[in-house]
Amino acid sequence: MSGHSTYVPKHPAAKWLESRLPILGLMHSSFIVFPNPRNLNYWWTFGGILSFMLVSQIITGVVLAMHYTPNSALAFDSVEHIMRDVNYGWLLRYWHANGASMYFFAIYIHIFRGMYYGSYKAPREVLWLLGFIIYLLSMATAFMGYVLPWGQMSFWGATVITSLFSAIPVVGDAITTWLWGGYSVDNATLNRFFSLHYLLPFMIAGVVVLHIWALHVPGSNNPAGIEKKTDKDTLSFHPYFTAKDGFAIACFLVFYAWFAFYIPNYLGHADNYIEANPLKTPPHIVPEWYYLPFYAILRSIPSKLGGFLAMFGAVLILAALPWLDTSKVKSGSYRPLFRFFFWVFVIDAVLLGYIGSKPPEGVYVMAGRILTAYYFIHFLVILPLLSRFEKTKPLPASIADAVLEKTKGSSPALAG
Repeated sequence: MSGHSTYVPKHPAAKWLESRLPILGLMHSSFIVFPNPRNLNYWWTFGGILSFMLVSQIITGVVLAMHYTPNSALAFDSVEHIMRDVNYGWLLRYWHANGASMYFFAIYIHIFRGMYYGSYKAPREVLWLLGFIIYLLSMATAFMGYVLPWGQMSFWGATVITSLFSAIPVVGDAITTWLWGGYSVDNATLNRFFSLHYLLPFMIAGVVVLHIWALHVPGSNNPAGIEKKTDKDTLSFHPYFTAKDGFAIACFLVFYAWFAFYIPNYLGHADNYIEANPLKTPPHIVPEWYYLPFYAILRSIPSKLGGFLAMFGAVLILAALPWLDTSKVKSGSYRPLFRFFFWVFVIDAVLLGYIGSKPPEGVYVMAGRILTAYYFIHFLVILPLLSRFEKTKPLPASIADAVLEKTKGSSPALAG
């Protein structure tokens, strides 16, 4: 149950290394024999997909940085140089740019899965908080990367978002000036963002190591939301889950490659192929799709400071989930009312993304305010009330029993 290493090196070189640095034994205990709940479904494979995507983004990013020039007068042309003159530069850029979208697509599924199955509950609160830190760092990294092409949408997106900090009383102007490196978004801003965009992925990789470490202490949560009790409840990570994750990553790569090769600019904005012009504001400033729900929340509040607090509050409230939802039952599969409100929340988040892509006028403003109100009501009102008053379904005695019940429940259909 502990995943303790049974690794016995046979080659003299492996024996020598293991006696001085037992890294092979550590890898064996963590990624070969580590016991995982036997009922994990394909929603759990997105953790492996995210690890793969992070490595892919770091490798392509490092190569792109070799050809990119972080100067406001040269940045836009250097991106065109990558696309036109660097061998396979177009592929590197499209793979990296669409990789950000694929990464966030996977991370949102990973978050929603954790929310539905209660993966933030004891004893996994620290695991959830480390995942939340990864999410914050990823958002910052992607935002700074979006600025680097120095197109119209890059420039004005950076201007709008960074100027929000000026709404903070007393220190706001100082923070904004520090972010800009001056009194406007210019060359110093681009240099700052390039440096941080290069650095942050390695910080994310470090937190991912802590995240995996924290995961290996209590082990993975599972669809039944009950802890493993005997060896019958688990399977070793290899070959069962390595094969499952490998298949999921291969399928994901097909989807990813389709975007990169056939519709590489589908998720982008045409204005970003126009060089940044501080004297001409685009008619409608739109961030990348993965920021749109929070952008809609920002615009729904009439006050600049209120919008700033609501936008960041909408992100930070995710960190408080372990203490807002105190139900003893983890999995939404055994919480009928929670399951209903969870899907209402998912629809609310998707609609907020849609509202964020539209101009802040007419019916979109009112719809954004209603959806924003529900977003916070879900966390601050509905979850605490459900924790106290919801009647849950009886849990299986063990993970093995849950698997057997599911198998029995599906047998008539299989027989037909």
